[in-house]
Amino acid sequence: MPTDIALLVIDVQMFGFGEDAPVYAGESLIARISDLIARAREAGVPVIYVQHCGAEGEIGEPGSPAWEIHPAIAPAEGEPVVQKRHPDAFQETTLHGLLESRGIRRLVLAGMQTEYCVDTTCRRAYSLGYDVTLVSDAHTTWDTEHLTALQIIAHHNATLGGWFAKLKAASGILFEE
Repeated sequence: MPTDIALLVIDVQMFGFGEDAPVYAGESLIARISDLIARAREAGVPVIYVQHCGAEGEIGEPGSPAWEIHPAIAPAEGEPVVQKRHPDAFQETTLHGLLESRGIRRLVLAGMQTEYCVDTTCRRAYSLGYDVTLVSDAHTTWDTEHLTALQIIAHHNATLGGWFAKLKAASGILFEE
């Protein structure tokens, strides 16, 4: 059983799955992350959730329905949920201390939003010395005025992969290593 690896699930909250503006390929994202979580749990690998906390009246305001972690991938009892207010899951949170206290040096990252919280957390984890694997098909975003979500995802995979993280498809993640 691996002892120095964790699955980090970033901001997979209900605000991304509303009928009016759902994230790109949201159902596929949930299916892949659900499978990753099941395989991590089976291998005894910790699953750690990151939950964005918006300001009062903003999307993701704590306690609002949009703030809740998607029920299809909800934390099991005892699994940590690190709450954050910045794109960087390490900034002003307990994440780094939590990982250090468990001896975790390798992170598998999945979640939302590709160009903000996934990107920033991936870069910061690398800067802190973690061995990072970005699950190339298990992070997502929305279309913007200039780029489609698919273009943003592809760009970030190309930018982050090789320097800040290893890229692997969800099906290629092996927690037994």
